[in-house]
Amino acid sequence: MTDQASSHGYTYPKVGMLIDGEWIYDRAPCHQVQNPADDQILGPVPGATDADFDRALAAAQRGFEIWRKVPPQERSELLKRVAVLMRERAKDIAPAITLEHGKPLADAEAEVSRSSSFLDWDAEQLLRTYGRVVPTQHPNYQFVMREPIGPVAAFTPWNVPVSAAGRKLAGTIAAGCSVIIKPASQTPASTCLLAQCFIDAGLPDGVLQVIHGKSSQVSEKLILSPVIRAVTLTGSVEVGKQLMRLAAEGVKPSLMELGGHAPVLIGADVNPAKVAELAVGGKFRMAGQLCVSPSRFLIHEKVYDDFVGEFAARAGKLKVGDGFTEGAQVGPLVNFRRIETMQSLVADAVERGAKVLTGGERVGNSGCFFAPTVLGDVPLDARVMHEEPFGPLAPCTPVADMDQALSIANDIEVGLAGYVFTNDVEMADRLSNALECGSVAINQFTSPGADAPFGGHKESGIGVEGGMESLDSYTVSKTISQRRVNI
Repeated sequence: MTDQASSHGYTYPKVGMLIDGEWIYDRAPCHQVQNPADDQILGPVPGATDADFDRALAAAQRGFEIWRKVPPQERSELLKRVAVLMRERAKDIAPAITLEHGKPLADAEAEVSRSSSFLDWDAEQLLRTYGRVVPTQHPNYQFVMREPIGPVAAFTPWNVPVSAAGRKLAGTIAAGCSVIIKPASQTPASTCLLAQCFIDAGLPDGVLQVIHGKSSQVSEKLILSPVIRAVTLTGSVEVGKQLMRLAAEGVKPSLMELGGHAPVLIGADVNPAKVAELAVGGKFRMAGQLCVSPSRFLIHEKVYDDFVGEFAARAGKLKVGDGFTEGAQVGPLVNFRRIETMQSLVADAVERGAKVLTGGERVGNSGCFFAPTVLGDVPLDARVMHEEPFGPLAPCTPVADMDQALSIANDIEVGLAGYVFTNDVEMADRLSNALECGSVAINQFTSPGADAPFGGHKESGIGVEGGMESLDSYTVSKTISQRRVNI
């Protein structure tokens, strides 16, 4: 990869496509990457031609035939080398994330570290992808094997461009598959730098391709191709449904990690100031642009006033600024459309009776900054209670008891993450079991790492990534029956 525009003392990498081991730059741009902190154009992104798609698919097929035969121990060692390279290059990869996305540099560095942990985990997990012998009548023997499913089409989001890509590349390549990955248009360079780590670690040509282009064109070209055997996406519910429709044409399995709208259930027995302190860090990290970001605060009426007062006071003191600015705690939204969405959700809530306790408006006249916002007394019919804000917007609603909070929490069609705050162990157990979501954190804001499954219920997705299940979506079962007699 080569470099181009400079900003904040960092040089933005030139974005290319990776096909059959070769970086390609000389294609007409499909779009320009823009820094959301200062509106600066960082550089163009080359769009794939029809010939590029054909070549990438052919390379993925050849790469699969090579990689599937590589012994698991060798695949494991390669993934470990990639993880080492990522950690060594974190100081180069993280600034690219901040330039493209805007998140504070420390958050970008943490993302690279988290991504490398996925590679470390899958490097070991692939050695535990066991088959089994099924008892049967002698002289018959029956074996069940797990085999790589084939070339995979992977689509990743802009909010965690290295973490999401790392998770998908770790899983597919650990399983013995080849993969064609399409990064988000807003954050392509970050994924390209990750891909370079795989190349430098010795991954054979054709096992990994990176493609850019108009999302609808790329998804159709890849998913409808007979070469592709499985599809994986981290993205919105709407995009997930569209990709599943395409996958259904070829009866191809899909791994989907889609949107959420995480409820926070706060009981009457907690210290509201302590919970508010945790909530500020959980809600406004990455400007709320996380699929597991807490986004519906349902607070027992006995502690409601104390909680929202402390929550709003702390949120109002957060430093909003460019991700490279020392001390910046909240960076920009990814583009101006997100500003418009925040403004629309706030206006709708206020019109229905909510109160703006802090924030509620754009910060400055350049860049895509929006003030950390806490809304109080938000009615249940407000849009923000049903639409994931995906931004620094925290709606707060009082509830009479935890049964009411649970009913509100489950009364939407998505269920990715949920949070419970209570000192009552029995209550915590009951709520965590009753919440309709893929992960629940009790008395903390956290989400599953490499060693635990992560995925959603209802419209938040199909399948999981991570944990002992991390390779399940990229492998298929084969039963072999053998009668051990001479014939």
